[in-house]
Amino acid sequence: MTNPNAAQAECAVHAEGVAHRYGDHQALAGVDFSVGRGERRGFLGPNGSGKSTLFKLLATILPLGAGKVSVFGQDLAKDFAAIRRRIGVVFQSPALDRKLSVRENLTYGGHLQGMRGRALAARVDEMLAVGNLADRANDVVGTLSGGLRRRVEIAKGLLHAPDLVLLDEPSTGLDPSARQDLWAFLRAQQGLTVLFTTHLMEEAEEADRLTILDRGKVVAEGAPDDLRAELGGEVLQIHCADAEQLGHEVDALLGVQAQVLPGVVRVEHDHAHRLVAQVVDRFGDRLQRVSVAPPSLEDVFIARTGHRLGEEA
Repeated sequence: MTNPNAAQAECAVHAEGVAHRYGDHQALAGVDFSVGRGERRGFLGPNGSGKSTLFKLLATILPLGAGKVSVFGQDLAKDFAAIRRRIGVVFQSPALDRKLSVRENLTYGGHLQGMRGRALAARVDEMLAVGNLADRANDVVGTLSGGLRRRVEIAKGLLHAPDLVLLDEPSTGLDPSARQDLWAFLRAQQGLTVLFTTHLMEEAEEADRLTILDRGKVVAEGAPDDLRAELGGEVLQIHCADAEQLGHEVDALLGVQAQVLPGVVRVEHDHAHRLVAQVVDRFGDRLQRVSVAPPSLEDVFIARTGHRLGEEA
């Protein structure tokens, strides 16, 4: 029989029944997940889904009140001091001194981790090289672009060579090119376990596996391709002014179960493109736009929750 404790020790992070409340608000309501060592795990969800609360718990900023979490086999509730030495944390809010240079920010970050002398200087040089920041080492952080500042933040979070790094909305505010550079930087860190939160579909694609959260609960989990494959076929979206009424009429006309969202009627079908002609012929004067595409992660979220990622249920 498999020893559950041994199995958990093989995980980078194992969580069972994690819950957290802020007064009357239930931020997390029994969250379970396991993250393998060296995995890039994304936590996708809208604002208020519990992503940041979960990361504050994992970062030991909030005390774990309900549920169990182990990090590399150590109990988060009891061994938080030891766990802190093995993790790096990069929050959404900037934590750099804009009046200091890149090198000075990394050096002082190392001091906070108990690093000193030649070992620290060598590690700073290494992270400058890995982050493609060596030519900007003496630049004042306040003069850098958002993408470069974010790379400095992550270099600072990785300075003490953690086994696990927590990234809260790592590329918020970055343009697509800067986002690509950021993830190329992270992919170059061999063996590093990365947990990141995001509400961006493009960024969610960087995950080996996704945990999708909504209202404090896990609503889906799996590799991005596998999650899309669960929907299968194609998604027909009919944009119109009277979505509720049109949804009923589409059901009757096509013999399908349409899903109604504000201003949109959605139909999941193996051959949705074949339905377009019937929809346009029957409802053409009421349509604003009709589209057909393979399922996206947004479609996965809608199918599991009944609402879009950026709107309330």
